Amino acid sequence: MTPHPGKLVKIWIKRSKLGPMDEKSEALLLKGRGIAGNANQGGKRQVTLLALEGWQSALSEIGADNEVSPRERRANLLVSGVDLRESRGRVLRIGAVRLRVYGETRPCEQMDGARPGLRSALKADWRGGCFGEVLDDGTIAIGDEVAWLES
Repeated sequence: MTPHPGKLVKIWIKRSKLGPMDEKSEALLLKGRGIAGNANQGGKRQVTLLALEGWQSALSEIGADNEVSPRERRANLLVSGVDLRESRGRVLRIGAVRLRVYGETRPCEQMDGARPGLRSALKADWRGGCFGEVLDDGTIAIGDEVAWLES
C-alpha cells in the first residue's frame, strides 16, 4: 500500500543572506540552481525544507505551541505529511519537480533568538529540516502533492 502523499504548505524566498523571507504562492525552480530569485544558488544547498510536524513537535517540547512562525526557521519550503528524517540521498517530488536531499539542515543560534531552547529542540530527528538540489526545471505551488520517489 502506497502512503498518502504530503502537501506543500508554504514557500519562502530569501532575497539575500540574512535578508527577509518573502512568502509566495508559487515559485520557479531551476535545475542545478535552486529557486529563482533566492539568495542561495547552485551547490548542494539550493533548497531547504522543513516538515510542519517536526516544527510543531519541537515547539511543543519547549512549551511554545504556535508561538513562533515556521518562517523563523528560514527554510524555503514547508511541507506536511512527509517525514524528512534520515532522508540523505533520497529524491522528493513536489508537484512535477524533483529534489535530491543532500543532508540535514542544522539549527543555528538564531533559533534561540526566536525562542530560548528552540535550537536544541530542533536538533533531534531532523526537525530542523533538510537541504538539497533541484533536479528539474518547473513551477511549484502551495497545495502541490509532495512524495518520496522509490530508490
